[in-house]
Amino acid sequence: MNKFLKLYFTISVVIGTAIYVAQKQHFELPRIINNYVNDFLIVPICLTISLALLRLTRNDKGYYLRIYPVLYLALFYAVLFEFVLPQYYERYTSDPIDIILYFLSAILFYTLQRKRRTPYNWSNT
Repeated sequence: MNKFLKLYFTISVVIGTAIYVAQKQHFELPRIINNYVNDFLIVPICLTISLALLRLTRNDKGYYLRIYPVLYLALFYAVLFEFVLPQYYERYTSDPIDIILYFLSAILFYTLQRKRRTPYNWSNT
C-alpha cells in the first residue's frame, strides 16, 4: 500500500475514533465535526481494509480496486444510511450532504490507491 493511503487511513481511524469517544462522553463538538466528518471517513476506511485483504489473499501488492466497486460501496452507504435506516431508527437521519461526502471520499480513496496499478483480471475467474 502506498504511503499516502497508509497515512490517510491511519489519520482517518484516529480522527474517527476521537470523534466517537468525544460523542460518547457528551463533549460539545462543532456541528460540522459532529455531523459530517465520520461520513467522509467511513468509506475510505472500509475500502482500505478491503484493499489490504484483497492484496493479501491475492498475494499482489500492486492490486488496486477499480472505480466500480469503489462507487458501489459509496452508493451502498448512501442508500443504507440515508434512505433505509432513517425509516426504521430515529438515530439515523437522512442528509443529502452525507451522500455527497460518501462519494467524495470514495473518489479520494480511488485516487490515493491508484499510485501502483495492477488491476484484477476478471476474465481469469
